[in-house]
Amino acid sequence: MTGWSGCTEPCTSHCQESAKRPGALTRPPHFGQLGSPLIGLNGPSSSAPRQGRPHTITRPARSVHPGPTGFVSSRIGGRRTLLAGLAPVVVFAALAGTSDTVGQLVGFRAGWGLGNALFVSTSLAVIVGAAAGGSAAAILLYESALGLGMACGPLLGAALGNASWRYPFFGTAALTAIGSLCITAFLREQPRPVRKVSLLDPIRALGHGGLASAAAAAFFYNHAFFTVLAFTPFVPNMTPYRSGAVFFAWGVLLAVFSVLVAPRLQRRFGSLTVLGGSLVLLAADVVVLGYGSHTTAIVCTVLSGAFIGVNNTVFTELALGVSDAPRPVASAGYNFVRWFAAAAAPYLAPKIEEWSDVHTPFVVAGAAAVIGAVIVRVRRTALTHEARVLAPKHATEDGVGAFANQGLS
Repeated sequence: MTGWSGCTEPCTSHCQESAKRPGALTRPPHFGQLGSPLIGLNGPSSSAPRQGRPHTITRPARSVHPGPTGFVSSRIGGRRTLLAGLAPVVVFAALAGTSDTVGQLVGFRAGWGLGNALFVSTSLAVIVGAAAGGSAAAILLYESALGLGMACGPLLGAALGNASWRYPFFGTAALTAIGSLCITAFLREQPRPVRKVSLLDPIRALGHGGLASAAAAAFFYNHAFFTVLAFTPFVPNMTPYRSGAVFFAWGVLLAVFSVLVAPRLQRRFGSLTVLGGSLVLLAADVVVLGYGSHTTAIVCTVLSGAFIGVNNTVFTELALGVSDAPRPVASAGYNFVRWFAAAAAPYLAPKIEEWSDVHTPFVVAGAAAVIGAVIVRVRRTALTHEARVLAPKHATEDGVGAFANQGLS
């Protein structure tokens, strides 16, 4: 979610034109995210799913990459960075489909993860910089695109995986290639930067107490999130089609609650109240998931999509608005922290099961979500005060201005 540092002139006419075409902005992240869930329910590692190896290799690549992403995108521009990120995803996803061993698959997933990080870390910054209606509307566009992809991916993955475990990887490559074509055809380059982002700028941004608090809370939340996403599919012990249907329903709830429900709850109760409550409800849901019957596990898996959708929207808005750092830089620092939990969860969940039983990974995930809620509560003053003080400044940075002003901050 990083970006570039500013521009040599105010928003140009071609940027304004891009801002009026939200469909062009959401197609690339939609196809990119659609490809990701194709893999989780299939693949040669599904015969030994609790190893968690491919996910564990891919996630650290994502977590380390936000800093270099800003470094790259501030020099070559957001559009070229997106294309540079999607290219290795296409190549390594296709190569993963040709793997003969789990070791080969892990290696290809590592290269795939670097490209995916480059794309994911930049896509939100591009949408915020080019979408009309301000950053809040851009975040909803981003979340709706991801939610749609997360919903459709498992169904398509199940259909492809039922024919061959290799086909979901080829499907991911094809969908990512479509996303690249959409970027090439519909997305124009945004203004060129004045001041380039250094490798350490995202780390320096974490010196802000509000941003650091948001990142810490998101770190623990992401452990719960990715325990559900990476470990839960193997617990109900269902066929790929049934697992795909479950996670389709999960993705639909995620999309609906992130785009439609979360904003309404925020307006009525306040963002931090909603976030704290949603984290506690997610904690309760995953614990019941771990101890419930087969039917209960399915219901709780689907229901977790609602809480995850709310959390994703509120956390994203919080990360972009709580600090005085330019939004792309603040987002990069935030992602640098939270993706480490996303890297750990797919590895730790099966290990915890080996050390104890199948219920304990969900207890740990629930505890992590509660810790996130506690951080939000304890650091409430820093989070609300800073966001309120900076709201006028960020309001003037909506759209492409968020990046045009970055070089002047």
